[in-house]
Amino acid sequence: MSFAGDVKTELCRAGLNRKCCARAEAYGVLLHCNTFTPRLARIITEHEGFAQRLPLLFQKTFQVSFDQISDGPGKRSLSITAPEKLAVLHRAFGLDPNALALHVNFAVLEEPCCRFAFLRGTFLAGGSVTDPAKDYHLELSVSHKSAGRELLALMREEGLSPKVSDRKSGQVIYFKQSNFIEDFLTAIGAPISAMGVMTAKLEKDLNGSINRQVNCDAANLDKTVEAAQTQLEAIRRLQARGQLDHLPEKLQQAARLRLLYPEYTLSQLAQQHDPPLSKSTLNHRLRRLLELGRL
Repeated sequence: MSFAGDVKTELCRAGLNRKCCARAEAYGVLLHCNTFTPRLARIITEHEGFAQRLPLLFQKTFQVSFDQISDGPGKRSLSITAPEKLAVLHRAFGLDPNALALHVNFAVLEEPCCRFAFLRGTFLAGGSVTDPAKDYHLELSVSHKSAGRELLALMREEGLSPKVSDRKSGQVIYFKQSNFIEDFLTAIGAPISAMGVMTAKLEKDLNGSINRQVNCDAANLDKTVEAAQTQLEAIRRLQARGQLDHLPEKLQQAARLRLLYPEYTLSQLAQQHDPPLSKSTLNHRLRRLLELGRL
């Protein structure tokens, strides 16, 4: 199952003990499902747990059953078509059956617990989230712009900080930062999934730190090898010209060390001297050999 599927599975484990929160969750589902009009309420989902939760949710909230439940390719469709049942749904949320656009009735969402239950229903019906191991992206799809603006206002009132983007089919309210996704998932009842986002971020940060260190070490090694090669070439030119044996003993010792240990770093090479030299002292002598080798 995908990460989004795991999140919805966790959300579907939330109890339906409080009728006010069950009603708020159902409200979020209806406002963001496939179809909610005076003639039809249809919810289409690929998630088996959500499909099983819906009949319990609507029975708990409205004492209403679905008129039709049908399975399609990888999806389940649950519909209510009976006028008297649809009237119950519209009355429960104070909705005008003749209105052209859906709106959020904030009177139904006075308590914080109900607001987060509403957001849970919104996510179950029209939300998705990317696997945090790949990317950070959580979105809520809204087909009615008026409801989208009100949903955005509600989320911001609750301390959440989403962004919004317009699409042909409506709006998308989304998060692109891991900490905001963690906050949202925790608020709507998916703390285990929120911890999964946090763990993925820590692993990414750790791997990034390791990669940066490896790249830095590789770059330093390349510099060490290049510097040693340049020093060796200068020393060999001095040997070829017969000049090396006439240099001061200290420079001859530095040259012998480099010829003997061509792969050593400056620090390692300084420790091979008897007695050991400081890194700066050996570096000065090797630079002098380079200068003489270029003459």
